Amino acid sequence: MDRLRETLLLDASIVLALSVALQVHMQVSDQTDASPLNVAAALLLTLPLAVRRRAPLLVAVLFAATAALSTALGGGLFVGEPPPFASLIAGAATFYALGMYAESRDAQIGAALGIAGLWTAVIVSGQIDPQSFLFSAGLIVATPWLLGRNNRSRALRLELSQREQEQRERVAVEEERARIARELHDVVAHSVGAIVAQAQGARRMLDRDPDRTREALETIERTGRTALDEMRRSLGVLRRQGSDAPLAPQPGMDGLDALIEQARDRGLDVELVSEGRPGPLPPGVDLSAYRIVQEALTNTLKHAGSRHARVVVRYGDQQLELHISDDGSAPGRVPEPTEGGDGHGLIGMRERVALYGGELHADHRPEGGFVVRASLPLSP
Repeated sequence: MDRLRETLLLDASIVLALSVALQVHMQVSDQTDASPLNVAAALLLTLPLAVRRRAPLLVAVLFAATAALSTALGGGLFVGEPPPFASLIAGAATFYALGMYAESRDAQIGAALGIAGLWTAVIVSGQIDPQSFLFSAGLIVATPWLLGRNNRSRALRLELSQREQEQRERVAVEEERARIARELHDVVAHSVGAIVAQAQGARRMLDRDPDRTREALETIERTGRTALDEMRRSLGVLRRQGSDAPLAPQPGMDGLDALIEQARDRGLDVELVSEGRPGPLPPGVDLSAYRIVQEALTNTLKHAGSRHARVVVRYGDQQLELHISDDGSAPGRVPEPTEGGDGHGLIGMRERVALYGGELHADHRPEGGFVVRASLPLSP
């Protein structure tokens, strides 16, 4: 709505400025008087510009007809060397809009009618010379029209590129959701396996060791609640049909040291800082935090051209905070989503954080490099 209001205000300002300029010209010019014919022609040349974006062919036809008819009836807006500057600007705006906003067939018809109308004005004015024909056809019609067609082509290519990018992002999101769902499936499957094992042990100890049986049942309860939470989350994302997920535990923050070492082996100097008291994390949060650090370091290695990165993990009572930064040599450059087996970079991070109701901030740093900040609530 703000952009629409700005466009309407711009169009109204153009129309008002050109109308006033033509009226002032008629008051001070020796060649053009403020006759009713000239006043009406000036209004017909300028007022329709307000709708040139929505009806460019109509505005072009009206301009050409006004130029030819007013000159034939003795008007002075297209008489003189050169004609009033405001009428030339109105013509340029008319035919630029025709090239920019009209479809190909309408744009060609409007340009042809525009040249025909201006050449008619040249003929009936009696100023028949090659310069007048070239001036009217080239400066008022052809040049603005060609500029408009060129800008239209660029705008259409940009729009197509944006649509393709949006389509790629949608596909990436769907694929990332499917991968997250498979990983949550693994978490739940591992939890259910642990429940079965604990239940078997509790059944064997039921009569001879009630205390250990009680502990086993409490473990079953905790594990079952966790598995239920993760199952609910897994139902909220798309799962690729027909995929065979391995029933094995997924990595977590206890594997962060090994992940850091892998990044160092690939040439990235990584500093790991842990703040707060590490404690047991919900399996899904544990997995998502690990993946976020993994994706951030992968993006750094592939895109940032960094030599140093810093990973800060803050363990709080209510949430887990992650801060991954690098010293990339391209300030202002936002890394593209990583594609491949490790996921889709920033898209994957956003999906994981949104899954748990957390927050993610990813942006370039003023001093260069990139930073990712994520917070994951520890309670449902």
